[in-house]
Amino acid sequence: MQEVLNFLSELKENNNKEWFDINRDRYQECRKKMLFLTELLTHEAIKFDDGIAFQDAKHSVFRIFRDVRFSNDKTPYKTNMGSFIAKGGRKSIHAGYYLHIQPGSSFVGGGSYSPPADALKAFRTEIFDQPEEFKKLIYAESFRKIYPDLYDDKLKTAPKGFPKDFADIDLLKYKSYVFASTLSDAEVASDGFVEKIISSMKELYPVNRFLNCALEKWL
Repeated sequence: MQEVLNFLSELKENNNKEWFDINRDRYQECRKKMLFLTELLTHEAIKFDDGIAFQDAKHSVFRIFRDVRFSNDKTPYKTNMGSFIAKGGRKSIHAGYYLHIQPGSSFVGGGSYSPPADALKAFRTEIFDQPEEFKKLIYAESFRKIYPDLYDDKLKTAPKGFPKDFADIDLLKYKSYVFASTLSDAEVASDGFVEKIISSMKELYPVNRFLNCALEKWL
């Protein structure tokens, strides 16, 4: 993946259509690498997560083109490449596995990022009903070694419909249930990269299973 890191580094310094057009062949090669990697990871994920059916990697890999319609930042391209492996692909509301490649800021993780209101309520309800089960998963030593914290985007008060005196109310305040493990550029470019990602995905699976069971139960 060193070629991908190199391309993204140069793109950051030359984020304009003229440079991109000249280097479009390089981009296409990097995209092919990302599609191949995503297909490989999907095959591996199916082995331990039976909620994921095989699908074309194109449904999992995100576009590099930015939507600048409502942004003050008008640079046309993202300076990262990513894919979300989940039932239904990158637009799914299901919890899944995310890989983010960006020089100096790569990570592997997953869960459910910014879910719609009904899905978020389903997650919170399941955690409210089974707090010990959820805590056992996210506070397990092997899990915290890879994913030390939940993505910290929280309400300041208890979410509507849940008692403020609930002992684990902080767990219900999250707007997303997302976990991430940072990756150095050296790790991304290493021979053991794929094995590391697969191992990290396997560790996340029980949490994704908990969240996805919540969706199936409450939606």
